[in-house]
Amino acid sequence: MTQAMYSLCLILIVAAVTTGIRFLPFVLFRKKTPQFIMYLSQVLPFAIMGMLVVYCLKNVSLTTGSHGIPEAISILLVVILHKWKHNTLLSILVGTVVYMFLVQMIF
Repeated sequence: MTQAMYSLCLILIVAAVTTGIRFLPFVLFRKKTPQFIMYLSQVLPFAIMGMLVVYCLKNVSLTTGSHGIPEAISILLVVILHKWKHNTLLSILVGTVVYMFLVQMIF
């Protein structure tokens, strides 16, 4: 088997597995969605966001470097912007741009 054939087979298998995983819930829960799945759909987005915040801030040092100031400014901006506009994409985009500007140009 050539390298190109191997790569093609690998891509096709990954695509088939990914598609199968995506369609599996629709096949399994065709009639009625179980209550625990409904519960998870309500609480998991908040849990994932909390986990991402902890992951992003785990290496921030308050005693060296910029003392976490760019991170604090960006988080505060994201919270204020999201409370004001209620647009998650806008909040994350502006927070990321401001953080990158602060880290690259000021701190």
